[in-house]
Amino acid sequence: MESQVRGGTRWKRFALVMVPSVAATAAIGVGLAQGALAASFSVSGQEFKVHADQLVGHNLIQYGSIATGKDLKGKDAAHPVVVSGFSDAKITNMCQSVVTPDVPFFGSITLRLEAGTDAKKPVEASNLYLDVSELNTDAEFTNIDIGVAAGDPSNKTGIQPNAKPQVNPYGFAQRADVAKLSDVKQKAWATTAGTFKLSGLSLRLSTGTDKECY
Repeated sequence: MESQVRGGTRWKRFALVMVPSVAATAAIGVGLAQGALAASFSVSGQEFKVHADQLVGHNLIQYGSIATGKDLKGKDAAHPVVVSGFSDAKITNMCQSVVTPDVPFFGSITLRLEAGTDAKKPVEASNLYLDVSELNTDAEFTNIDIGVAAGDPSNKTGIQPNAKPQVNPYGFAQRADVAKLSDVKQKAWATTAGTFKLSGLSLRLSTGTDKECY
């Protein structure tokens, strides 16, 4: 079974609909079949952008959650997100950028990272989790299940009713054997991975905001 979807979802609304009873305590990673867990940490006050020509991942699991931390003024902040987890993924021509505003003497500073620009040497990641707030992409899923309970014992999430960090095991989730995303444009609060191999890594700083990935 395969399906193609044109992205454009406002994930902040979607996350609230998906799992309204998720505990708003941390950015939550979910264990895959291997038992690996995404890190739980306080997110920064800066959302970042990611663009990629293509992402191909296996054993996709998606569910709603809350990423919590501080804003740039040190006040408590919480962000509804959709967590996308993959057992492994390859990312072609990846660009990540984040803007730090109000830097003394400079104004806004943009940090831009690029990797995997050679299609023969893509970025490679294992146990990859993305806390996404907004996504636009062309998506193709193989063997997708939409509306599965996050804690369904037949899935590969490892969520249990009494799991900590807590995710509602009866909440909405979806899973697929393979997810192929093209022309990916996303905003996210966090990324975690067991391993993250960045071929041809390039990191640059620039003033202003005109050097963002998109």
